Amino acid sequence: MNRKLSLNTRVVVCIVYISAMFMAAMDATIVNVALVTISEELQVPAAALGTLNVGYLVSLALCLPVSGWLGDRFGSRKIFLLALAVFTAASAMCGFAGSLTELNVYRMVQGAAGGLLTPVGLAILYRTFPPHERPRIARIVVLPIALAPAMGPVLGGFLVDTFSWRSVFYVNLPIGILALLFGLLFLENYKEAGKRRFDLPGFLTCTPGFALLMYGLTQGPLKGWGSPEIWGSVIAGAALLVYFVVLERRSEQPMLDVRLFSNRLYRTMGLNSFCIAAGLLGMLYVFPLMYQDAFHASALEAGLTTFPEALGLMVSSQLVPRIFTRLGPRRMMTIALLCAIGMFILLSFVTPDTNPWLIRALLFFTGFFLGNAVGVVQASAFATISPPSMGQATALFQVQNRLGSALGVAILSSIIATMLAMTGAGASVEASAGLTGSVTPASATTEAYPYKVALLCSTGFLLAALFFARRIHDEDAEAAMKKPKPGAKPAGQPAPRAVAPAPAQSSAETRREVPAPAQSGAEPAREVPAPAQSSAEPARETSATAQPVTSTSKA
Repeated sequence: MNRKLSLNTRVVVCIVYISAMFMAAMDATIVNVALVTISEELQVPAAALGTLNVGYLVSLALCLPVSGWLGDRFGSRKIFLLALAVFTAASAMCGFAGSLTELNVYRMVQGAAGGLLTPVGLAILYRTFPPHERPRIARIVVLPIALAPAMGPVLGGFLVDTFSWRSVFYVNLPIGILALLFGLLFLENYKEAGKRRFDLPGFLTCTPGFALLMYGLTQGPLKGWGSPEIWGSVIAGAALLVYFVVLERRSEQPMLDVRLFSNRLYRTMGLNSFCIAAGLLGMLYVFPLMYQDAFHASALEAGLTTFPEALGLMVSSQLVPRIFTRLGPRRMMTIALLCAIGMFILLSFVTPDTNPWLIRALLFFTGFFLGNAVGVVQASAFATISPPSMGQATALFQVQNRLGSALGVAILSSIIATMLAMTGAGASVEASAGLTGSVTPASATTEAYPYKVALLCSTGFLLAALFFARRIHDEDAEAAMKKPKPGAKPAGQPAPRAVAPAPAQSSAETRREVPAPAQSGAEPAREVPAPAQSSAEPARETSATAQPVTSTSKA
């Protein structure tokens, strides 16, 4: 096992995490530009190819909630590398597919593996880096988040035009194989000491509930919200998730511990992330659509025009560590969101005559300001989460983000569809083109009106994020802002109210370090270094600002 120790653990985690996340994030967008070519070669209607993305999202939704339990039960290294291997192999099989049915099956396998990759990878990352180092690693973590989705359409268009649609799947192979080999050689494992039983009632309510809700939100704008299939899926999914929350609050060993929301910092950052994901993903859906449908640009032109948004995210990530420690999360998030709202409003006034470089500049600063907001979330969301709870916390966080992004796209696309039906913009533009032989700037502006309204509506999500940002307490995130002194309790972190399941302590007793093994009823909880906890049931955070490394030591 000496070879595993020959490289710095933190370097290994960063390399494997970034490689895997880059591959998974790019796959979500690179396939879209190949759909027309796939339909022609496989001789199927273009409308039938919607099942490729639907199957991917539904299978991802089925596996995402259980990822935390799997990582804790079998070891985060094993589950992460298994998901990485399955995702890479499924990418190869997608390239070999000879029919739409085969391609759908392999895309569903890809989605299932993708549902495990992100939350388990995040758990490994945040267990490796303590809270005060997370602002620095934000500059690394943002690379796959920002660059890969923006590169997908550009790279996909080049590969389809130069080679074939199969190459958009083969591009995952070198990245996946190298990351897998590197992880097998050097990545260390983390496994909870106590074996948590599988929460079957939670699994049977959460996974179908999340999958049904995701299906309804993604397909509602396409099939119509009045369709019994759609509103039935949304209602059934929401009902199952509500019942799931009730069950998990009562369960001693829940699959997703919703009691983590009692942690004030985690809850507030989760709500911010939910709203930012809805606004950002909604804008990135609407603007390229407007650029192509209303301004009649090519897919490649739209991809190149929106690419500066990713560059803005990357630039901001390099500044986050310095700004975060000076301003604090509350002020930094507030300023970033106010500026991003301004950029969204300016983008809604873009016309076909607008200088393309001005549009690119607006998108660059949109990415820059939202990158600062995302950096605050990444740096502080898990600052008060203990290592034993990290697997469940990251899984729960990813469930929120997926719902946020799906909700943003669903609402904005519904606004566009409704307004197009009401105004008949598409028909008027076609008539104008038939008379003049081309689409005039005036007619293009008319056609763009529904998209502009949708862009303005996307600011609503950022306004909601701003509302929650004003409720951030900087003292909660102090662990992520300052490096704790050796032997000292981190500033700004009050003692937890309860550490399960120790007997009651009198208020007169003071916290002190005691030698394990035995603790009498008079002895207080002892602070020990994370992650190792000898108790089979790790201490849960019960206060709004629970400590990341407080536990009760038992022999």
